[in-house]
Amino acid sequence: MAAVAAAVALDEQQVTEKDASGLERTLPALHPHRTAERLFLQYSPPPTEGSAAELEEFLEQSRFIIEDLEWLLSLPHDRFWCQVVFDESLHRCLDSYLQLAPRGSDVSGLPSSPALAEVQCSLHRAVFMTFLRTATYKESKEHFLSAAVFKEIIYDNYLFDIPKLMDLCVLFGKGNGHLLTKMIENIFTQQPCYYSDLEEAIPTVLQVFESILEKCGLQSEGASAEEPLKLNANRASDIFSMDQQELADLLLYLCDSTSTIHAFLEIFPQACSSFYSQGYLSRLSSFYESAVPELEKAARKGTDKGLQMELWLRLSHSCRRMVDTAHLLLHHVCLQPILEGGNNIQKCAEDLLHNFTSFLPDKRFVSDYNEQFPIADDVSLLQQAFPLLDETRTSYLLQGVQSAVDGAGPRRPGPPLPKYEVKQWNKSQPEAALSSASEAPDPCDGARTKTVCLSSAELDSLLSSVRDLLPDLGEGFLLACLEEYDYNSELVINNILEERLSPSLSALDRTLPRAPKEEPAELLSHRSNVFDDDEFDVFRRDQVDMTRVWKGRRKGESARELLNDKQHIADQKSRYLSYETVVDEIPVEPGDGGDGGDYEDEYDDTYDINQVGANDRDQDSLLRWRPFTVPQILRQGQRAEEEEESEEEAGEERAAQNHHRDQFVQDPALLRERAEARRAAMQQRRGFRPEPPRNVVGQPKGQGQSQETFLDRRRKESNKSRGANHNRRSLADRKKNKGMIPI
Repeated sequence: MAAVAAAVALDEQQVTEKDASGLERTLPALHPHRTAERLFLQYSPPPTEGSAAELEEFLEQSRFIIEDLEWLLSLPHDRFWCQVVFDESLHRCLDSYLQLAPRGSDVSGLPSSPALAEVQCSLHRAVFMTFLRTATYKESKEHFLSAAVFKEIIYDNYLFDIPKLMDLCVLFGKGNGHLLTKMIENIFTQQPCYYSDLEEAIPTVLQVFESILEKCGLQSEGASAEEPLKLNANRASDIFSMDQQELADLLLYLCDSTSTIHAFLEIFPQACSSFYSQGYLSRLSSFYESAVPELEKAARKGTDKGLQMELWLRLSHSCRRMVDTAHLLLHHVCLQPILEGGNNIQKCAEDLLHNFTSFLPDKRFVSDYNEQFPIADDVSLLQQAFPLLDETRTSYLLQGVQSAVDGAGPRRPGPPLPKYEVKQWNKSQPEAALSSASEAPDPCDGARTKTVCLSSAELDSLLSSVRDLLPDLGEGFLLACLEEYDYNSELVINNILEERLSPSLSALDRTLPRAPKEEPAELLSHRSNVFDDDEFDVFRRDQVDMTRVWKGRRKGESARELLNDKQHIADQKSRYLSYETVVDEIPVEPGDGGDGGDYEDEYDDTYDINQVGANDRDQDSLLRWRPFTVPQILRQGQRAEEEEESEEEAGEERAAQNHHRDQFVQDPALLRERAEARRAAMQQRRGFRPEPPRNVVGQPKGQGQSQETFLDRRRKESNKSRGANHNRRSLADRKKNKGMIPI
């Protein structure tokens, strides 16, 4: 059996080929002369509102690039690497796409036609597959590069660098996060020099915040501490003096920067430690506190509603990405080691509390961060991991967070959409390399779980706010959209602009008018009264006997005759006399055809007054005729006699009670036992549960205390203010912090 020859790496192979003159020559497998002469065109962004000629030019240029990249991907292993390493036009083509391709946060960069969307999607896939193959140094057992040569090739020829990796994350991370994570991890593992490049690139990223603050005429705390103030700093431009287009460019710059950093940290979490160590978190919070309120005020100004909406979308997207970036840094640097139980969990907990405490002066940032990621949950996690955590420090932190949330106050109404996202063009690709973006959860789905009840005035206000931005849509269509998304006008505007409406709304006519309001029914038609249809009902009778209607006293009658007329009382007496006696039981003879006294299931005895079970000989009085009690209003002469009889009977009862009363003092222990039994019965009826026993005393000093004793003592310390002498613990801490109590 012949031995199988070991495969040789591509960088060690030699190939024999004929040159232009027909002579054979031996060259390394990776050599510039083996590169095919092919010119790769540079990418241009798609036209947003251009003519048909511009659209046709873009489609033709994109098809050329797609054909060239597909030809490149079809080359064998050695030819592919020769082209990738030595073809400068390919480098310019790929770099132009990474720089100019529309991002997910671009409002105006969406495809305007199906043909444009299809071409852009194909180009998107071809570029990603090219970078994916470039990052793979071993395609099979026969076709591979040695690891040492691979890391030199990608680093020395700038096939990958930190800006390219960030652009790859923001462009392709939405639907290809898993593949992109493996690709970037492989690049950093094979070439550790990229870590030092990342450390050098972070100050440039921080300079973005300084540039925006300088452009807005705001002073940065970090910059003022590091470098002296320039002489012409007082002539910096004011944010409110910018026109809307200049402000739009500034917000686009901020939106692109924050989205890129967040996508890179989300795809490659190992970079979080580098950003954290260089103070990115503190600079981010101070920038958020200084710039975001001013940018919001500037975005509200202007008359162009469409551009104003675009500014709001970019600013809200930037705010959400900055908050998410801060949470990513805290999670991967501080929280995740605590959850995994690493070696430095005590230091991680201390860093987390320190960061939260340093955020407290930035009230706007703390309020927005706490809204998305509640700080109380992280503090609760720390208390579970460290039961002996300083209670005073955590309570101070939580009180500061609540104070920041209360101090931020209600936001001014506007169209900020914190969860604004635009799906990438690769959402319809079925290939394994590009996973479906439609499988990702819609960030706006959670807003549909609430039910909102609005008055007609509030509904008209919502309609007017939406129609100000989208005046070509009908009120009926907008009402259906508002009802679908629980009357969230920002979410409705966002989904309409992104063409992400539900299928039921997409099928509706967008010019559908509002249904006319139904006239309320007349009150008289729904009138319900005890006097309906009587002889004086003027609403249902055309003729009424007016002889029976008079005002005041009728003619010919005197007041004395009217008062002496007691006919109505006599009528009531005769009516009640018919009920004078009531038979409790009707005897049934054997031949009457009755049921023999058997109980009948069909008979309803709810209101039966017969005494069941008392029909024996000792209770014959229950079967006698019982006189009917005359109402009090009809009894006049008998009232005094009945009152005297009732007083005499009450006196006899009191005398009988006094005769049988025990004149001796009862046993106090017996009284306490009865009271305790009554108290226990009452607590049992009310579902009262006694508190579990607390052991705050513990063992003698020097013998150590159990975990239960520590927890009971801390619970007692935190709940002191429930009883008397309120707030003595907090006031004591306040005195101690002011130096009034020596430590």
